[in-house]
Amino acid sequence: MELQIARQIIDILAQGIHPITGEAMPDDSPYNAPPIIRALHTVSRVLESASASPSADGEAPRTRRNAPPNAGKAWSGQEDAALEIAFDAGIPLKQVAQELGRTPFAVEQRLVKLGKIAAPAGGGRFGASLLAN
Repeated sequence: MELQIARQIIDILAQGIHPITGEAMPDDSPYNAPPIIRALHTVSRVLESASASPSADGEAPRTRRNAPPNAGKAWSGQEDAALEIAFDAGIPLKQVAQELGRTPFAVEQRLVKLGKIAAPAGGGRFGASLLAN
């Protein structure tokens, strides 16, 4: 497994999302415990710095293109509040994602976790999405 893929999985886990199904982890999941979230973010940063180092052949590995600045970071209470206000105001999710520096998928999954929307049909990352709004 490539470091970039491993890091993506860890970042998704740190957001409290099951990396295979795309469903929000239950509240009692160990992945929602603050020490575990901090540990996952620490490992993600280490993997990020390892992937930014030049490889044995002297070339720097490819990084995720155009990743939003807050992708993979923990959500703050202030971001949650801003997300809820924007959602209640009917602002399109793509616009909200851009303003929060998150991916549209992360915004959608955070709304699921906050109880604002139901999980997408099929429960997976590619289920019916609200992003068409």
